[in-house]
Amino acid sequence: EYAFRYCTNLREVVIPSSVTSIGKSAFECCTSLAKVVIPSGVTSIGDDAFSDCTNLREVVIPSSVTSIGNFAFARCTSLAKVVISNGVTSIGYCAFSECTNLREVVIPSSVTTMGQQAFIHIPSITVHVPWKEGKKPDGWDENWAFTGSDCTITIDYAK
Repeated sequence: EYAFRYCTNLREVVIPSSVTSIGKSAFECCTSLAKVVIPSGVTSIGDDAFSDCTNLREVVIPSSVTSIGNFAFARCTSLAKVVISNGVTSIGYCAFSECTNLREVVIPSSVTTMGQQAFIHIPSITVHVPWKEGKKPDGWDENWAFTGSDCTITIDYAK
């Protein structure tokens, strides 16, 4: 936890394959961080792990990850691409809140728990969900898609 918090000159991180979890606030406020490689073998991304990494542009979450913590990528204002691999079962509260450049995300069918306001304060985003309209999984918070004023979320249901 807090391992590299506020390392504002850190630009790139390649996490070794021996790491199994990214702890709470591990890279929080690493404002120059533009690239991170999360290896297979990591099973969890902790609360606020990458929050306020304002230069982070893309993240690929491997299939070994089962949980993405609360506020894990909150306020990553340059984040434009997120790939969530099948295997993730839980996405926490406000996990991608205020990622103002994020326009689209695909949620895999493995996600059984989705926290409240996962995409809040994103001006316009399309979220592709793996279930048909009206068939929301029980583990998804009723307010998972709440966006706040002046924001639009489009939910693309499975066909």
